[in-house]
Amino acid sequence: MTQATLAGAAPAPARMQAQAHVQKPASSVDLARIRYGAGLIVAAFALLGVVVGVAVSQFSTASDVTAVVGSVTTVVGTIIGAFFGVQAGAAGKEAAEAGRAKAEAGRAQAENAARVALAHLEPAAATEVMKLL
Repeated sequence: MTQATLAGAAPAPARMQAQAHVQKPASSVDLARIRYGAGLIVAAFALLGVVVGVAVSQFSTASDVTAVVGSVTTVVGTIIGAFFGVQAGAAGKEAAEAGRAKAEAGRAQAENAARVALAHLEPAAATEVMKLL
């Protein structure tokens, strides 16, 4: 490799770092997730309160009330669990993508440093180093 060849490749890490840079999600996105989650929990408790009130007023035996409340609680619990599971998965995905982008930027910087170092060696020495790599 010659210095002229490497001179054209020198700005590449800057471009790759700019492309690999992933912005952190805006705090408004996190706040929206928290707000929707809190609203979902409040709505679920309100719904369960209404169901319990209606079941107690309509049925005289405890087994009937338990059956009605248990049915509604199962569905509501499943929906809320799915919502929070999706939110946790999305947060994990964002963290993984940010880590990957950081690793790629580091790799590009290391490659550029190796190219620059090889450009400063004599051609025979650079060939020997390339054989070892």
